[in-house]
Amino acid sequence: MRILYGVNGEGLGHATRSQVVIDLLLQRGHDVRVVASGSAFRHLSERLPRVDEIFGPSFAMHEGEIHRWATLRLNVVAAQRELSETVRHWVSVVHDWRPDVVVTDFEPLSALYARSMLVPLVSVDNINMLVRCHHDDAIVGGELADFVLARAITRAMIPTAGDYVVTTFFRPHVLWGRTTLVPPIVRPEVVDAAPSRGEHLLVYSSGDHGLIDALRAAGVPARVYGMRGAAGSGEDGAISYRPRSDAGFLDDLRTARAVITGGGFSLLSEAIFLRKPVLSVPLHGQFEQLMNARYLQREGYGMCAPAAGAAELAEFLVRLPEYDEALAGYRQAGNHVALETIEARVTQAAADSRRTRRQARRTARRAA
Repeated sequence: MRILYGVNGEGLGHATRSQVVIDLLLQRGHDVRVVASGSAFRHLSERLPRVDEIFGPSFAMHEGEIHRWATLRLNVVAAQRELSETVRHWVSVVHDWRPDVVVTDFEPLSALYARSMLVPLVSVDNINMLVRCHHDDAIVGGELADFVLARAITRAMIPTAGDYVVTTFFRPHVLWGRTTLVPPIVRPEVVDAAPSRGEHLLVYSSGDHGLIDALRAAGVPARVYGMRGAAGSGEDGAISYRPRSDAGFLDDLRTARAVITGGGFSLLSEAIFLRKPVLSVPLHGQFEQLMNARYLQREGYGMCAPAAGAAELAEFLVRLPEYDEALAGYRQAGNHVALETIEARVTQAAADSRRTRRQARRTARRAA
Protein backbone atom coordinates (compact mmCIF):
# COMPACT_ATOMS: atom_id res chain seq x y z
CA MET A 1 0.00 0.00 0.00
CA ARG A 2 1.31 3.45 -0.97
CA ILE A 3 0.90 5.96 1.88
CA LEU A 4 1.60 9.68 1.75
CA TYR A 5 2.24 10.93 5.30
CA GLY A 6 2.17 14.67 6.06
CA VAL A 7 3.73 16.00 9.26
CA ASN A 8 3.28 19.46 10.77
CA GLY A 9 6.62 21.16 11.46
CA GLU A 10 5.78 23.34 14.46
CA GLY A 11 7.62 21.82 17.43
CA LEU A 12 8.84 18.23 17.56
CA GLY A 13 5.76 16.54 19.01
CA HIS A 14 4.24 15.85 15.59
CA ALA A 15 7.55 14.50 14.28
CA THR A 16 8.34 12.14 17.15
CA ARG A 17 4.81 10.72 17.14
CA SER A 18 4.75 10.35 13.38
CA GLN A 19 8.11 8.61 13.32
CA VAL A 20 6.75 5.87 15.57
CA VAL A 21 3.76 5.36 13.26
CA ILE A 22 5.81 5.52 10.05
CA ASP A 23 8.37 3.04 11.40
CA LEU A 24 5.55 0.54 12.01
CA LEU A 25 4.05 1.08 8.56
CA LEU A 26 7.45 0.56 6.93
CA GLN A 27 8.03 -2.59 8.99
CA ARG A 28 4.66 -3.91 7.80
CA GLY A 29 5.82 -3.56 4.19
CA HIS A 30 3.96 -0.40 3.19
CA ASP A 31 5.52 2.14 0.80
CA VAL A 32 5.53 5.38 2.82
CA ARG A 33 6.60 8.80 1.60
CA VAL A 34 6.72 11.69 4.02
CA VAL A 35 6.21 15.42 3.47
CA ALA A 36 7.08 17.69 6.37
CA SER A 37 7.98 21.28 7.18
CA GLY A 38 10.19 23.08 9.68
CA SER A 39 11.66 21.15 12.58
CA ALA A 40 9.72 18.00 11.60
CA PHE A 41 11.52 17.89 8.25
CA ARG A 42 14.91 18.32 9.90
CA HIS A 43 14.15 15.61 12.46
CA LEU A 44 12.59 13.04 10.14
CA SER A 45 14.97 13.49 7.20
CA GLU A 46 17.77 12.15 9.44
CA ARG A 47 15.75 9.10 10.46
CA LEU A 48 13.52 8.01 7.58
CA PRO A 49 14.31 6.93 4.01
CA ARG A 50 12.05 9.31 2.03
CA VAL A 51 11.17 12.78 3.35
CA ASP A 52 10.38 15.84 1.20
CA GLU A 53 10.29 19.38 2.56
CA ILE A 54 7.20 21.52 2.09
CA PHE A 55 6.00 24.90 3.32
CA GLY A 56 4.40 24.97 6.75
CA PRO A 57 3.00 27.60 9.11
CA SER A 58 4.83 28.79 12.23
CA PHE A 59 4.02 30.89 15.30
CA ALA A 60 5.28 34.34 16.26
CA MET A 61 6.30 34.15 19.92
CA HIS A 62 7.36 36.75 22.49
CA GLU A 63 8.00 36.05 26.19
CA GLY A 64 6.03 32.80 26.17
CA GLU A 65 2.95 34.18 24.38
CA ILE A 66 1.67 33.56 20.86
CA HIS A 67 0.94 36.83 19.03
CA ARG A 68 -1.95 36.16 16.67
CA TRP A 69 -1.65 39.02 14.20
CA ALA A 70 2.13 38.75 14.05
CA THR A 71 1.68 35.03 13.37
CA LEU A 72 -0.74 35.80 10.55
CA ARG A 73 1.62 38.35 8.98
CA LEU A 74 4.58 35.99 9.34
CA ASN A 75 2.82 33.16 7.53
CA VAL A 76 1.29 35.30 4.79
CA VAL A 77 4.71 36.73 3.91
CA ALA A 78 6.37 33.31 4.06
CA ALA A 79 3.63 31.72 1.94
CA GLN A 80 4.01 34.35 -0.78
CA ARG A 81 7.75 33.66 -0.90
CA GLU A 82 7.88 29.86 -0.56
CA LEU A 83 4.52 28.16 -1.05
CA SER A 84 4.12 27.95 -4.82
CA GLU A 85 7.58 26.54 -5.54
CA THR A 86 7.54 23.87 -2.83
CA VAL A 87 4.00 22.77 -3.65
CA ARG A 88 4.72 22.45 -7.37
CA HIS A 89 7.75 20.26 -6.65
CA TRP A 90 6.23 17.71 -4.32
CA VAL A 91 2.78 17.57 -5.92
CA SER A 92 4.35 16.60 -9.24
CA VAL A 93 6.36 13.83 -7.57
CA VAL A 94 3.45 12.56 -5.47
CA HIS A 95 0.97 12.66 -8.33
CA ASP A 96 3.13 10.39 -10.49
CA TRP A 97 3.49 7.99 -7.55
CA ARG A 98 -0.29 8.02 -6.82
CA PRO A 99 -0.76 7.20 -3.13
CA ASP A 100 -3.55 4.84 -2.08
CA VAL A 101 -4.20 6.80 1.10
CA VAL A 102 -2.99 9.99 2.80
CA VAL A 103 -2.31 10.31 6.53
CA THR A 104 -1.90 13.76 8.04
CA ASP A 105 -0.59 14.78 11.43
CA PHE A 106 -2.05 18.28 11.29
CA GLU A 107 -0.24 18.99 8.01
CA PRO A 108 -2.58 20.96 5.70
CA LEU A 109 -1.04 20.55 2.24
CA SER A 110 -1.08 16.75 2.21
CA ALA A 111 -4.68 16.90 3.44
CA LEU A 112 -5.59 19.36 0.70
CA TYR A 113 -3.97 17.08 -1.88
CA ALA A 114 -6.03 14.13 -0.62
CA ARG A 115 -9.32 15.97 -0.84
CA SER A 116 -8.61 17.54 -4.23
CA MET A 117 -7.47 14.22 -5.77
CA LEU A 118 -10.20 12.16 -4.08
CA VAL A 119 -7.66 10.07 -2.17
CA PRO A 120 -8.87 8.77 1.23
CA LEU A 121 -7.60 10.84 4.15
CA VAL A 122 -6.92 9.68 7.71
CA SER A 123 -6.13 12.27 10.38
CA VAL A 124 -3.81 11.23 13.24
CA ASP A 125 -3.13 13.91 15.86
CA ASN A 126 -4.14 15.22 19.27
CA ILE A 127 -5.31 18.66 18.14
CA ASN A 128 -8.57 17.49 16.56
CA MET A 129 -9.66 16.82 20.14
CA LEU A 130 -10.75 20.47 19.97
CA VAL A 131 -13.28 19.73 17.22
CA ARG A 132 -14.24 16.08 17.55
CA CYS A 133 -15.12 16.07 21.28
CA HIS A 134 -17.30 18.03 23.70
CA HIS A 135 -15.57 20.23 26.29
CA ASP A 136 -17.61 21.53 29.20
CA ASP A 137 -17.63 24.98 30.78
CA ALA A 138 -14.97 24.07 33.35
CA ILE A 139 -12.52 23.22 30.56
CA VAL A 140 -13.35 26.19 28.33
CA GLY A 141 -13.56 28.58 31.29
CA GLY A 142 -13.28 32.27 30.50
CA GLU A 143 -11.38 31.58 27.30
CA LEU A 144 -14.41 31.03 25.04
CA ALA A 145 -13.04 33.34 22.35
CA ASP A 146 -9.71 31.47 22.32
CA PHE A 147 -11.57 28.15 22.18
CA VAL A 148 -13.71 29.23 19.22
CA LEU A 149 -10.64 30.56 17.40
CA ALA A 150 -8.66 27.37 18.07
CA ARG A 151 -11.49 25.22 16.69
CA ALA A 152 -11.78 27.41 13.61
CA ILE A 153 -8.04 27.17 12.93
CA THR A 154 -8.13 23.39 13.39
CA ARG A 155 -10.99 23.02 10.91
CA ALA A 156 -9.22 25.32 8.45
CA MET A 157 -5.93 23.44 8.69
CA ILE A 158 -7.36 20.01 7.90
CA PRO A 159 -10.19 19.49 5.40
CA THR A 160 -12.73 16.88 6.43
CA ALA A 161 -11.05 13.49 6.77
CA GLY A 162 -12.66 10.09 6.40
CA ASP A 163 -11.35 8.93 9.77
CA TYR A 164 -9.92 10.68 12.80
CA VAL A 165 -7.60 8.94 15.25
CA VAL A 166 -7.11 11.27 18.22
CA THR A 167 -4.33 10.56 20.71
CA THR A 168 -5.26 11.50 24.27
CA PHE A 169 -4.71 10.82 27.97
CA PHE A 170 -8.24 12.08 28.79
CA ARG A 171 -11.61 10.90 27.49
CA PRO A 172 -14.30 13.52 26.86
CA HIS A 173 -17.50 12.67 25.01
CA VAL A 174 -17.01 12.19 21.25
CA LEU A 175 -19.28 14.43 19.16
CA TRP A 176 -18.77 13.06 15.67
CA GLY A 177 -18.64 9.65 14.06
CA ARG A 178 -15.53 8.02 12.56
CA THR A 179 -13.54 9.38 15.51
CA THR A 180 -11.45 7.01 17.63
CA LEU A 181 -9.68 8.04 20.83
CA VAL A 182 -6.46 6.15 21.50
CA PRO A 183 -3.72 6.46 24.15
CA PRO A 184 -0.84 8.86 23.42
CA ILE A 185 1.98 7.68 21.18
CA VAL A 186 5.23 8.01 23.11
CA ARG A 187 8.79 7.50 21.93
CA PRO A 188 10.10 3.91 22.08
CA GLU A 189 12.82 5.08 24.48
CA VAL A 190 10.09 6.22 26.87
CA VAL A 191 8.24 2.92 26.52
CA ASP A 192 11.45 1.07 27.40
CA ALA A 193 12.48 3.41 30.25
CA ALA A 194 12.40 2.10 33.81
CA PRO A 195 11.00 4.95 35.93
CA SER A 196 12.34 5.57 39.42
CA ARG A 197 11.61 8.24 41.99
CA GLY A 198 14.40 10.72 42.56
CA GLU A 199 14.35 14.00 44.42
CA HIS A 200 14.81 16.47 41.56
CA LEU A 201 12.23 18.31 39.51
CA LEU A 202 12.55 18.20 35.75
CA VAL A 203 11.84 21.68 34.39
CA TYR A 204 11.28 22.43 30.70
CA SER A 205 10.84 26.17 30.30
CA SER A 206 11.28 28.66 27.49
CA GLY A 207 12.37 31.39 29.89
CA ASP A 208 10.14 31.83 32.95
CA HIS A 209 12.44 33.69 35.32
CA GLY A 210 9.67 33.88 37.93
CA LEU A 211 9.76 30.10 38.09
CA ILE A 212 13.54 30.13 38.52
CA ASP A 213 13.20 32.62 41.38
CA ALA A 214 10.60 30.36 43.02
CA LEU A 215 12.82 27.29 42.65
CA ARG A 216 15.81 29.17 44.01
CA ALA A 217 13.84 30.38 47.04
CA ALA A 218 12.43 26.90 47.72
CA GLY A 219 15.83 25.23 47.47
CA VAL A 220 14.30 22.33 45.54
CA PRO A 221 16.73 20.32 43.37
CA ALA A 222 15.81 21.10 39.75
CA ARG A 223 17.26 20.17 36.39
CA VAL A 224 16.31 22.86 33.91
CA TYR A 225 16.14 22.50 30.13
CA GLY A 226 15.23 25.00 27.44
CA MET A 227 15.93 28.28 29.21
CA ARG A 228 16.59 30.89 26.57
CA GLY A 229 19.53 33.11 27.38
CA ALA A 230 20.84 30.71 30.02
CA ALA A 231 24.24 29.13 29.65
CA GLY A 232 24.32 25.71 28.04
CA SER A 233 25.03 24.22 31.44
CA GLY A 234 25.84 25.41 34.94
CA GLU A 235 24.84 25.33 38.57
CA ASP A 236 22.88 27.85 40.59
CA GLY A 237 22.50 26.44 44.08
CA ALA A 238 20.12 23.49 43.82
CA ILE A 239 19.30 24.42 40.19
CA SER A 240 21.24 22.69 37.43
CA TYR A 241 20.96 24.10 33.91
CA ARG A 242 21.24 21.29 31.38
CA PRO A 243 22.30 21.50 27.71
CA ARG A 244 20.07 20.01 25.06
CA SER A 245 20.42 16.23 25.13
CA ASP A 246 17.80 13.64 24.23
CA ALA A 247 19.42 10.93 26.33
CA GLY A 248 20.12 13.26 29.25
CA PHE A 249 16.59 14.68 29.19
CA LEU A 250 15.01 11.23 29.12
CA ASP A 251 17.13 10.05 32.04
CA ASP A 252 16.26 13.14 34.06
CA LEU A 253 12.57 12.58 33.21
CA ARG A 254 12.75 8.90 34.10
CA THR A 255 14.24 9.63 37.53
CA ALA A 256 12.37 12.87 38.34
CA ARG A 257 10.17 13.41 41.38
CA ALA A 258 7.89 15.59 39.25
CA VAL A 259 7.81 17.74 36.11
CA ILE A 260 7.23 21.45 35.50
CA THR A 261 6.49 22.40 31.91
CA GLY A 262 4.00 24.08 29.59
CA GLY A 263 0.89 22.45 28.18
CA GLY A 264 2.44 20.71 25.19
CA PHE A 265 0.81 17.35 24.63
CA SER A 266 3.96 15.28 24.01
CA LEU A 267 5.82 15.99 27.24
CA LEU A 268 2.62 15.81 29.29
CA SER A 269 1.95 12.38 27.76
CA GLU A 270 5.48 11.13 28.45
CA ALA A 271 5.35 12.34 32.04
CA ILE A 272 2.00 10.65 32.61
CA PHE A 273 3.23 7.44 30.96
CA LEU A 274 6.15 7.40 33.43
CA ARG A 275 3.75 8.40 36.24
CA LYS A 276 5.37 11.75 37.04
CA PRO A 277 3.15 14.51 38.50
CA VAL A 278 3.12 17.67 36.39
CA LEU A 279 2.81 21.37 37.15
CA SER A 280 1.61 22.66 33.78
CA VAL A 281 1.85 26.34 32.84
CA PRO A 282 0.27 26.63 29.36
CA LEU A 283 1.46 29.17 26.81
CA HIS A 284 -0.74 32.26 26.77
CA GLY A 285 -2.88 32.40 23.65
CA GLN A 286 -2.62 28.65 23.00
CA PHE A 287 -5.97 27.13 23.94
CA GLU A 288 -4.96 23.58 23.05
CA GLN A 289 -2.25 23.73 25.73
CA LEU A 290 -4.70 25.18 28.23
CA MET A 291 -7.17 22.39 27.46
CA ASN A 292 -4.48 19.74 28.00
CA ALA A 293 -3.47 21.29 31.32
CA ARG A 294 -7.03 21.56 32.60
CA TYR A 295 -7.75 17.94 31.75
CA LEU A 296 -4.46 16.96 33.42
CA GLN A 297 -5.70 18.63 36.58
CA ARG A 298 -9.17 17.06 36.26
CA GLU A 299 -7.65 13.59 35.98
CA GLY A 300 -5.66 14.27 39.15
CA TYR A 301 -2.28 13.91 37.45
CA GLY A 302 -1.06 17.36 38.37
CA MET A 303 -1.87 21.04 38.50
CA CYS A 304 -2.74 23.68 35.91
CA ALA A 305 -1.53 27.18 36.75
CA PRO A 306 -1.37 30.50 34.85
CA ALA A 307 2.14 31.01 36.25
CA ALA A 308 4.65 29.07 38.33
CA GLY A 309 5.50 31.39 41.17
CA ALA A 310 6.26 30.67 44.80
CA ALA A 311 2.62 30.04 45.80
CA GLU A 312 1.92 27.69 42.89
CA LEU A 313 5.15 25.77 43.41
CA ALA A 314 4.47 25.37 47.14
CA GLU A 315 0.95 24.05 46.51
CA PHE A 316 2.19 21.65 43.85
CA LEU A 317 4.90 20.20 46.10
CA VAL A 318 2.48 19.72 49.01
CA ARG A 319 0.02 17.85 46.77
CA LEU A 320 2.55 15.47 45.18
CA PRO A 321 1.31 12.41 47.15
CA GLU A 322 -2.22 13.08 45.87
CA TYR A 323 -1.01 13.19 42.28
CA ASP A 324 1.08 10.05 42.77
CA GLU A 325 -2.01 8.17 43.90
CA ALA A 326 -3.99 9.20 40.82
CA LEU A 327 -1.12 8.35 38.46
CA ALA A 328 -0.77 4.89 40.01
CA GLY A 329 -4.09 4.05 38.35
CA TYR A 330 -3.03 5.14 34.86
CA ARG A 331 -2.79 2.23 32.41
CA GLN A 332 -1.19 2.23 28.96
CA ALA A 333 0.34 -0.79 27.23
CA GLY A 334 3.02 1.04 25.26
CA ASN A 335 1.93 2.14 21.80
CA HIS A 336 0.17 -1.09 20.84
CA VAL A 337 -3.44 0.13 20.87
CA ALA A 338 -2.71 3.36 19.01
CA LEU A 339 -0.53 1.80 16.31
CA GLU A 340 -2.84 -1.13 15.60
CA THR A 341 -5.81 1.25 15.39
CA ILE A 342 -4.02 3.58 12.98
CA GLU A 343 -2.91 0.79 10.64
CA ALA A 344 -6.42 -0.68 10.68
CA ARG A 345 -8.00 2.68 9.78
CA VAL A 346 -5.45 3.33 7.02
CA THR A 347 -5.88 -0.17 5.54
CA GLN A 348 -9.66 0.07 5.68
CA ALA A 349 -9.67 3.53 4.08
CA ALA A 350 -7.60 2.26 1.14
CA ALA A 351 -9.79 -0.86 0.76
CA ASP A 352 -12.99 1.21 0.82
CA SER A 353 -11.56 3.52 -1.83
CA ARG A 354 -10.62 0.61 -4.11
CA ARG A 355 -14.09 -0.90 -3.71
CA THR A 356 -15.74 2.43 -4.53
CA ARG A 357 -13.61 2.82 -7.68
CA ARG A 358 -14.46 -0.72 -8.84
CA GLN A 359 -18.15 -0.07 -8.34
CA ALA A 360 -17.88 3.19 -10.29
CA ARG A 361 -16.16 1.42 -13.18
CA ARG A 362 -18.82 -1.31 -13.27
CA THR A 363 -21.55 1.31 -13.21
CA ALA A 364 -19.87 3.21 -16.06
CA ARG A 365 -19.56 0.05 -18.16
CA ARG A 366 -23.22 -0.82 -17.67
CA ALA A 367 -24.22 2.71 -18.57
CA ALA A 368 -22.15 2.52 -21.72
